[in-house]
Amino acid sequence: MENRLYDVTALGELLIDFTENGSSPQGNPLFEANPGGAPCNVLAMLNRLGKKTAFIGKVGKDAFGAQLKTAVEECGIDTRNLVMDERVHTTLAFVHTYPDGDRDFSFYRNPGADMMLTKEDIQTDLIENSRIFHFGTLSSTHEGVRQATRFALDTAKAAGCMITFDPNLRPPLWDTLENARAEIEYGMARCDMLKISDNEVEFLYNTTDYDRGAALIEEKYHIPLVLITMGKDGSRAYYKGIRAQAAPFLQSGTIETTGAGDTFCASAINYILEHGLENLTKDNLSELLAFANAAASLITTRRGALRVMPSRPQVLEFMKSAGRD
Repeated sequence: MENRLYDVTALGELLIDFTENGSSPQGNPLFEANPGGAPCNVLAMLNRLGKKTAFIGKVGKDAFGAQLKTAVEECGIDTRNLVMDERVHTTLAFVHTYPDGDRDFSFYRNPGADMMLTKEDIQTDLIENSRIFHFGTLSSTHEGVRQATRFALDTAKAAGCMITFDPNLRPPLWDTLENARAEIEYGMARCDMLKISDNEVEFLYNTTDYDRGAALIEEKYHIPLVLITMGKDGSRAYYKGIRAQAAPFLQSGTIETTGAGDTFCASAINYILEHGLENLTKDNLSELLAFANAAASLITTRRGALRVMPSRPQVLEFMKSAGRD
């Protein structure tokens, strides 16, 4: 598997994030059309870290779809399986940012092109020639794209790919939260590395005791590596009975948190690509978490995510400046 053409292939949503960027002279909010979507954010960061990636998804054959295709290709991501839908427009999301940098989403996706991906659209050779297959749950909100996601996941399993999963829960996109829960559980039952946020642990297990949440996940799903991100409280890793924790890199320059979790996830995947998933030590886990936390912190000082991911030297320099190299 080491000699496969791609390090990571990801499947999922690719959309425009309209993020607030000041006000007009009339006092109206101005929005910037940023390329977005968690799976491609992850791939963009992996490319910045020197990895080769490919994306499977669908956008509209419209101006926004063309913008997204250009942006993804500029990041070095293979787009041969980015399908342009002639009937349905590109999905849009409007991101409202709060003073602390947290955000709220309003989606225009009823339908959106990313929902229209079918299993017939998928070029299975991309997955079969990848070391890792990465996905989330936004590609499982509706029946057609859910079938496509499961087909891709089955292809990855049959090809012996490592599976990485980030639920990326967005409640407004689900008919019911029970459907969301079912798809998160489906992914957890099939992945080798889980990146999950504190609010998603709370959603699944109704607890803010994240050690307990991790124990419940490990007991039921036996996932080799579980990573929990906790925002301003840092992150934790759970691996074969080992627990590691790393403090966050808090800074006054935070603008918004869009893409922070994706940057963290990509950094963790990159560490596993370089070190493997066997015989990790507590020091390994601490090193993984520290770099991922630092990279995630850097992205919060930049508007958007996909086009402005930090490089490895930038992350290391930032860690050094914070006295944590």
